[in-house]
Amino acid sequence: MFILFSYLLRKWRERRAHAAVEYAEKHAESPGQQTDNPESPSSSATAGRPSAPRVVDPVLARPSAAARGPVALLAHQVRYDLLTSLRNPRARFFTFFFPIVLLVVFTGVFGHGTTTVDGVRISLSRFYVPGILAMSIVVASYANLVISLTSLRETGVLKRRRATPVSPGLLVAGQALATVAVALVMGTLLLVIAKLLYGVGISPGGLLAMAITAVVGTVAFACIGYAVSILVGSPEAAQPIVQATMLPLWFISGVFIPDASLSSTLRSIGSLFPVEHIASGLHQASVHSTFSGAISGKDLLALAAWGVAAALFSAWRFNWLPSTATA
Repeated sequence: MFILFSYLLRKWRERRAHAAVEYAEKHAESPGQQTDNPESPSSSATAGRPSAPRVVDPVLARPSAAARGPVALLAHQVRYDLLTSLRNPRARFFTFFFPIVLLVVFTGVFGHGTTTVDGVRISLSRFYVPGILAMSIVVASYANLVISLTSLRETGVLKRRRATPVSPGLLVAGQALATVAVALVMGTLLLVIAKLLYGVGISPGGLLAMAITAVVGTVAFACIGYAVSILVGSPEAAQPIVQATMLPLWFISGVFIPDASLSSTLRSIGSLFPVEHIASGLHQASVHSTFSGAISGKDLLALAAWGVAAALFSAWRFNWLPSTATA
């Protein structure tokens, strides 16, 4: 993914440089044009000579994103958040490479067994695909967001961004859409690897249900990430808090261990948290061929409820200033 992004970025820069040259040739000053002051010595000395063309970058000559309207400004914000995420080595590793490593390890070690999901007997290699996908969505939309928001707030970046003419709602929407884009790319990558390496395919109806569940889950966990970042007082505390809130749920929410292998008490505890609902929704989508059977309305409602509650709490308590400024 990083190599592909680097290749596309290099091609975009080459096209922009080529466009700048064409723009300069098209708008070059005509030969023999004199300066504004005909009596100056330089004008008489350079009379009759073609002046050097002035190179103007067409990208810089375009109106700003704010001048082109809210949609262009939102697209600009999404692009900024995507570049920020892709340039973070820790975020790249845990978002793109770590889930693939886990999929290969778990499928290679435990993939020969079987389990039951929604009354359907499946192999563990099929079970781990939506489970690891659920984990990658939570990491991209919750863990990375909590850590980055805390760091941006405590270093004063959020305060400076809040001082710009861009509305807070547009900043939040841009970050949420960037998170959804990252989650969809990661999900597509995992499904392609599962199909090519392990022969785990998903029906068209299941893919549609999985995409809907992934989008709803990504938005819900992004809202939860905003809410949890309010409770984190320093960047150093963000990573331990994220690990403490995620790691136990991986084992009681159907991500690493099938629900059929858990006790009723652990299943009841896991069902109280949103990780179980996104994992359950993705598991159901992976084992049914029709959209009506693959979509889980109960899990979508639970994720939406968590997202709305977290969004309301964030709107009430979110602060753009460092904690030292509000202490």
